[in-house]
Parts: sequence; structure tokens; C-alpha cells
Amino acid sequence: MSDAVARLRAAGVPNPAGDAARLARHFNGPALDAAIARRVAREPVSHILGRRAFWNHEFEVGPDVLDPRPDTETLIEAALTVSFDRVLDLGTGSGCILLSLLAERERAVGVGTDISGAALAVAARNAARLDLAERAELIRSDWLAEVQGRFDLIVSNPPYIAEDEMADLQPEVREWEPQIALTPGGDGLDAYRIIARDAPEHLVPGGRLIVEIGTGQGAAVETLFGEAGLVEITRSRDLNGHDRVVSAEKTRRPGRIRL
Repeated sequence: MSDAVARLRAAGVPNPAGDAARLARHFNGPALDAAIARRVAREPVSHILGRRAFWNHEFEVGPDVLDPRPDTETLIEAALTVSFDRVLDLGTGSGCILLSLLAERERAVGVGTDISGAALAVAARNAARLDLAERAELIRSDWLAEVQGRFDLIVSNPPYIAEDEMADLQPEVREWEPQIALTPGGDGLDAYRIIARDAPEHLVPGGRLIVEIGTGQGAAVETLFGEAGLVEITRSRDLNGHDRVVSAEKTRRPGRIRL
């Protein structure tokens, strides 16, 4: 084990002892050596194990989907303050957000969209394993392009990393996770512009839109939502005290009738 820790430390792995111990709990002999070699290459432990704990479940993950982080649980907490029977998850990836919400609300149904067919396949396997496939519809869509109907709640953890920030990411993220799930390029706000433009027409009056944001993006996303006519806009902070979620409501008031 000491040799494994030394190899991981030399490779710059942030928590060499912890990662070596975690891998040793799942592998031994040549399989452990192979797992250590993958970690030396900075492949995430979650990819090596094929799963990641999130909220109350473990989800299959891999190179086709974003690896769920504890910060995203802030979005789950915010969403569970809302009453909903129908939920839409934009850019569902592994399905961790949609499926976590459906598991908490036994009578709710939901739709998850993703532009990646490979990601949708991962989400489908997660839904089946959690016995949620009958309540979770998964569709291939570029954001809301193929979405039909209205929802009580729309959620999303979209790509939000600015293009000039990509080089500063840890190798585990930059080299192993799908770039399409990390950055839209430019200032990192393009997905929010699309969601702000298209999501309101798919919300029922009084329905809520809740999105995860990156550090320093709160004011910009609030402005986009306000310009889209959404109201009651609030922010929620993660465990590190950073703004992590923006939530907004579709007004309950009917539009003014033109004569």
C-alpha cells in the first residue's frame, strides 16, 4: 500500500492515501495494480469504480457524463422545497438530479433531456436500477427543442465554465469528463441564455426554474431570468458559502389582454 500511495503522490493526486485506501477496498492483486495505474493517469476514482454517491443513492458514471458533485445537492435541496408533480431536467447526464427528485416524490413523473445519446443510455441504466424507469422519460434534445408540455418544476446543472477557465481545471475534470458538459465556450453563460429564453413557456403559472451556477455567475443569471419575465428570483449557497443555485418563478398573474 505504501508503494501505491507513493506512486499516486508522485503523480500529483490530491489525496493519495485516501484514494489508495478506497481502491484497495474494491480491488486486490493485479486488479488493484491496474486501478492504481489508472489513478496515476489522473482518471477519477469514480470512473475506475464506475459509480458515484449522490444524495441518497449511487449512480453509474463514466466518461460520457458529468461526475455529480456534493455542491449539486444544493440544487436538490432547493427543488425539494417546491411542490411538483411534473419535473423537467435539462442536460440530465447520469440522471442523478432527475432520479433523486423522483425518488423523493413518489407520485411525481419527470422528463430528462440530453443532446448526448451516450449520456441518455447511462441515465436509463440508472433509472432502471433505481426502479424509476416508469416515471422517468428520457429524450434526446438540444435543451428544450424537443420538449412538449408544461411542468411544475424545471431544473438544470448546465455547462457553465468559461472557456478561459478550462486550462485551470484539475486533470480529473479537464481530461476525463465530457467537455460538452463542462463548458459552452465564451463566458460560460450561453446555456442560461437559452434556458431563460425557452423555459418559461414550459412552466405552469407559479412553476419554478432552478439552476446550478458557477462561482460569480449569480448576478448575471438573475438578470437573464428577470429579463425573461421570471419573478421571485433567489440564490442559495453551497456548503462552502458560495452562491450555487438560482431559483425563479413564473408569474401567476395572467397577461394583460390587448384590446
